[in-house]
Amino acid sequence: MPTLRQLEYLVAVTDARHFGRAAAAANVSQPTLSQQIKALEARLGITLIERGDSPVQLTPVGREIAERARKLLISVADLRDLARRSKTGFAGTIRFGVTPTIGPYLMPSVVARLHRDYPDMRLHMREGIPDDQVAELRRGALDLVLSPLPVAGSDLEIEPLFREPLHLVAAPDNPLAGKSLLRKSDLAGAGLLTLDRRHHFHRQAQQICEELGAEILMDYEGTSLDSLRQMAGSGLGLAILPELYLRSEVGGEHMVRRLEVSDWTATRSIAAIWRHRAAYGESYRLIAQAVAEEARRMLRLID
Repeated sequence: MPTLRQLEYLVAVTDARHFGRAAAAANVSQPTLSQQIKALEARLGITLIERGDSPVQLTPVGREIAERARKLLISVADLRDLARRSKTGFAGTIRFGVTPTIGPYLMPSVVARLHRDYPDMRLHMREGIPDDQVAELRRGALDLVLSPLPVAGSDLEIEPLFREPLHLVAAPDNPLAGKSLLRKSDLAGAGLLTLDRRHHFHRQAQQICEELGAEILMDYEGTSLDSLRQMAGSGLGLAILPELYLRSEVGGEHMVRRLEVSDWTATRSIAAIWRHRAAYGESYRLIAQAVAEEARRMLRLID
């Protein structure tokens, strides 16, 4: 039978599509990884990887076995987590993925609360693109993800947490900022700044543009909410920013002005996501509850 280590090496090659990078990810030498992959092929009596190709390509049966191996490895990790949890309770390190359009302004207070309530728990925070992080969650590289909706999958637990208002902002000297009453029709043809197209935020901005008759400025994509605020503040275009960001210490409104549009509002929904039947599922639910309560507390302070 294949060993778990051999299966880990196969999955590492599948993800990296390169023997050297896979070996680095698995913390072994490249010759060791290559020898173990060959041993796995010999044990199964089949070819898993097509030699000579760059990036590395798996054979059809190799892809099937790699995906089954991934599920097996995740199940084994969950068994270990379950045993560990039975001994230590709510403790250990949780790999927590969060989008940069939420983390900087919401997570500091959440982390402080969780550390106060569960001092033996550690959070390994990783910012990234939501779609990429959900894929990492499915691969077992992350334990818990905080992401805008929509996200779907029967293999995932998806816990909606809160709805956050979104606002159009502009430089203070923008003609739109000087109007006492704005309607959607006033925004027709306006240029809207947004993040790159891999983000949920970009897709929602596209929907808002269609609703308002505005246009996304494709040549000026931002990398963070800060970059959007700064570009909007410089007069480059309008931007959409979340309520909590505008009220936070890391964000703020000192270089932009909200545009109050009488016949338009927008929100986004935020959810916590983890693998279905994860060993620490109840712990993740407690973390999700803390995030929701902290966000709602901040929104109540705004109201």
